[in-house]
Order: sequence, then C-alpha cells, then structure tokens
Amino acid sequence: MAWIPGGVFRMGSDRHYPEEGPAHRLRVSGFWMDRTPVTNRRFAAFVRATGYRTVAEQVPDPALYPGADPGMLQPGSLVFRAPGRTGGHGWHFVPGASWHRPQGEGEIGDDLLDHPVVQVAHADAAAYAAWAGKSLPTEAEWEFAARGGLEGQEYAWGDEFAPGGRRMARTWMGNFPVISAGPDAYGTAAVGGYPANGYGLVDMIGNVWEWTEDFWTARHPAEAAKPCCIPADPRAGDEEASLDGHQPGIRIPRRVLKGGSHLCAPNHCRRYRPAARHPQMVDSATTHVGFRCVRREAPAGGRG
Repeated sequence: MAWIPGGVFRMGSDRHYPEEGPAHRLRVSGFWMDRTPVTNRRFAAFVRATGYRTVAEQVPDPALYPGADPGMLQPGSLVFRAPGRTGGHGWHFVPGASWHRPQGEGEIGDDLLDHPVVQVAHADAAAYAAWAGKSLPTEAEWEFAARGGLEGQEYAWGDEFAPGGRRMARTWMGNFPVISAGPDAYGTAAVGGYPANGYGLVDMIGNVWEWTEDFWTARHPAEAAKPCCIPADPRAGDEEASLDGHQPGIRIPRRVLKGGSHLCAPNHCRRYRPAARHPQMVDSATTHVGFRCVRREAPAGGRG
C-alpha cells in the first residue's frame, strides 16, 4: 500500500459530464491505499482461504427483479464482446461467467493472475476488503488519491492525454468499438504496465472501473460558502436516493465507480479522468469493473 497524505483539494469538474459538477473543495484525511487494483492472484487467495462465492456465482432472487426473463435468473454476469467475437459486439449476459471465468468459458490461466479481478459485485469487493483488514475507498478518497498531488489537472498525470505520444493508461485504442491495434489491445492488462501517479499508484485511470463505498448521487454538493466550512471526509450518502428513477420496479442501490476502463475511448466515453464518475447497481458484475482497498490509519514509520 502507499500512504496518501490527505489535504484539501477541488473535487469534480465543471468542464465535462454534468454528474461531475459542481467542482467543490473538500478536505480528506490521510490513509493507505493499495498501489494496484486487486488482482486475480490476490482474489484467488481470498477465495481459497474463505470458500467465498461471489454474487455472479449465485442464483438471483426473483423478488429483486420483477418481470425478469426467467432465463436470466441464473448464475452469470455481463460480458463485453468486441466486433468479430462470437455473438457480435456489445454487452451480453453470459451464464456461468464469474471472476474465475470472466468470459464465461475456460478458467483463468497463469497469464491472467496479475490482471485486475473482474466480475465482482460491490458485496464481493467489500467482503475481500473485510478479509484483508481494509475497506473500500470513499469517492473523495479515491479521487484525491487518483490526482496524485496535482491540482486542477485533467488527468492523473497532467493536462495532456498522451504526452509526447506516450500511452499513460489502459484505454481503448482507436474508435470504440473497432479494435485498431491487434488482439492485445483489447481487454484488461496486467497491473503496473503504465506509469504510476505522484502517490505511487498505478492503474487509477483505465484498465478497470473501481468500486467505491459511496452511494450514487446525480450531482455533487455545492461549494462551501466559507473556507472555514469546507466538508471533511464525506462518505456513504443516501441509499434511497441512489435508486434508478428510470427503473422504479427495481430497488437495487447504486454505488459510485471511478477511473474509467479499457473500454473508454474519446469517441465513446471520456471518463478516463480522476473527476469522472459512473453509477453501478451493487449487484452488477462485468468484465470491466474491479476494485482496490484502503486502510484508514496513521503511518507507523513502515511501508504498506
């Protein structure tokens, strides 16, 4: 883990998607954060030690999904298929897909052990964090850490997406969903393949979206009127308000995802920035969502 010193920063953005605003100042206390997203290797150790079964490996409760196609009420999760792959491109519910079978076929091999674990719902991420003696980050903690000490910059490394033509994060190459750079350009990558930010954290941007513990809100709160009243360490939010008003029959809370993923591209999703945020139902597991953990305690002179 890396020690994140905390401080006051401007969270959000008024220049991009509406849900990122208004930009406002917050105070965040210091905390430890995983240097990388949790990998398949680390998640496998958790499963071996506990016998844990993820949400995607369980039969859904029909009462939570009124009117759902009975064929969908089976263990499985969402898989993204790029053009040319079997079944056409786009999102598909795939029976049997889970963290150890992310595409729904074949167990993960040694080549994927150091990739971020995916197909994890919020409860799965929280269960791992509790087992590891950690927590999931708040949205404010996550964004503060992602900025790496930079103030007001667009990306975790500065204001230019690809400085000097250098690729700084695992994002989609070319115009989504057309793969323009060969098969290796598609999907997750082993953690640590791109430069760390100013706090020594890697893959805060791209590779996989990351769960936070905060419930979704459509907008940030307004800026504090006085410097003395800057909010400190906001967390959680309102579970009821996080529900999707476009689906009134489904009362499944939504949490905030941060960081963008390997599916983000300039023509499709410009959410590969610290300020970007996205809602995700807590039961949803996909091939582009993972997580990392935090520990909220003062440094004791050692290293994480």
